[in-house]
Amino acid sequence: MKSKRQDKILELITEFEIETQEELIFYLNKYGFETTQATISRDIRELKLTKIIGSTGNYCYATHDKVAQNSPAPKFTGVLVDSIIKVSYANNIIVLKTFPGLANAIGSGIDAIHSPEILGCVAGDDTVIIVLTSEDAAKSISEKLKQMMRSV
Repeated sequence: MKSKRQDKILELITEFEIETQEELIFYLNKYGFETTQATISRDIRELKLTKIIGSTGNYCYATHDKVAQNSPAPKFTGVLVDSIIKVSYANNIIVLKTFPGLANAIGSGIDAIHSPEILGCVAGDDTVIIVLTSEDAAKSISEKLKQMMRSV
């Protein structure tokens, strides 16, 4: 059953831009796979799924193969997202609080995105400051980061 469920997950993330575990559970239930969030979380980890920016600008699940083919952005894996404790923004600046010693890894990932909205970032021991082109960009990116934190 596990193998069939995981095959279906791979099929679903290829067919749909699935943004959350709840959405994935919905589709699995629709196709006859009764499952829980804990099971889906394990499946995501075992399948080594990551999130990429989809066609709508929101993050969605993908395999590492798809990330390598279609996205120049860094892979924000569960480990990186789990390193972020708090996301805040004011005006055109986002401040990320991380666990001690992990801000540089997050900062490097953000720098590697090469987004035109991101002017740059500075990382300390447990804080990353991201400077963006506008307050709207700061709001949008901070919300996307918060969504990723809730769904990984």
